[in-house]
Amino acid sequence: MATLFVRHSVSDYEAWRKVYDEFFEARKGAGVTGEAVYRSVDDPNEVTLVLDFQTIEAAHAFPNDQKLEAAYRQAGSLGAPAIWVGIKT
Repeated sequence: MATLFVRHSVSDYEAWRKVYDEFFEARKGAGVTGEAVYRSVDDPNEVTLVLDFQTIEAAHAFPNDQKLEAAYRQAGSLGAPAIWVGIKT
């Protein structure tokens, strides 16, 4: 199993969350098997996503999905997110 971590700032968490929730089927179709969303206690518009995948390849492919990029823009993401893939040891 591989985990994709995505951290970014958004202009309005509530608006971002609406788009994120609407993107559920696309995440599932891309192979997301588990997920969690975290908000910073210091800045509620700073969001970290933790997305689980069966394979490292699927985790690496997900951020390159064109639909995802469009959803980020629609959701009010600010700047490029910090993205990395990890495995549980």
